[in-house]
Amino acid sequence: MSGHEPGKTIDAGMSESTGDAVLDELCAEPLLLVRPERQTMPFIFASPHSGRLYPPAFARQSRLDAVTLRKSEDAFVEELFAEMPSLGAPLIAARFPRAFVDANRSPGEIDPAMFDAPLRGPIGPRTPRVAAGLGVIPRIVRDGVDIYASRLPAGEAHFRIENFYRPYHAALAKLVHETRALFGIAIVVDCHSMPPPSRGSDIVIGDCYGEAAAAELIVAAQRALVEQGFAIARNTPYAGGYTTNLYGKPDSGLHALQIEISRALYLDEVRIEKAASFAATKDRLTGFAARLMASAWSGLARRQAAAE
Repeated sequence: MSGHEPGKTIDAGMSESTGDAVLDELCAEPLLLVRPERQTMPFIFASPHSGRLYPPAFARQSRLDAVTLRKSEDAFVEELFAEMPSLGAPLIAARFPRAFVDANRSPGEIDPAMFDAPLRGPIGPRTPRVAAGLGVIPRIVRDGVDIYASRLPAGEAHFRIENFYRPYHAALAKLVHETRALFGIAIVVDCHSMPPPSRGSDIVIGDCYGEAAAAELIVAAQRALVEQGFAIARNTPYAGGYTTNLYGKPDSGLHALQIEISRALYLDEVRIEKAASFAATKDRLTGFAARLMASAWSGLARRQAAAE
């Protein structure tokens, strides 16, 4: 059974219709949530960066062409993991693009210099990601090119965070709560893509240097990936982002790992189109997930029950 999680919370200062059909659609349905007929696994697969609905109003704000604007996407990652509900685990994905709102950041990771007036709401410390232009509302795309030609209206920050970022995280938090209530544990697999790394790895597993997931879960993930023929690395160059840190609390029965998949395995990066290898890569990732879920969680559940 599938469906989009509702999330419309249009800012009080705006009309119910923005006049942008794509933006209105995204406000009404900012995320895709596909649940299994019955959840049989304590896993949640999440894709915060594969959204590809670009509001025309956003495109007009940008100084970039359509293909360059899409370079920050983890393009089609939610489709690579589309079989997860058939394996008994829910899949959640942002429908809005990463260049518009980055759901793998803290809501306070925002650069006030991007806006034409003081912002509403709390602003966190200036992190290295914000300084680099990669905050919750990015200033640059992946290649380091500025997205905007001028400052944004200050109200835009509140609008994007309230209508897109918060509904995504509310839905993910609800899944985590429900899953832990069902199984005693919850395991978030945050799914991303990466440029082909110089060391030649196909997939990088990030667990915040051992802090976000039990060691046996990471060992099981590594084994399952190797069985599918993937060359793997751990925590280098990607150790995990906001979501992994947020939900990686093994002592509380919450585990998180980040999976970064080399785009060379499935994507034509020039055109941002699926490569001929897409279907085969999807099958291998489905095999990995099936093996991981079958082998990893029962031991973690027993360990958590003993700890309690």
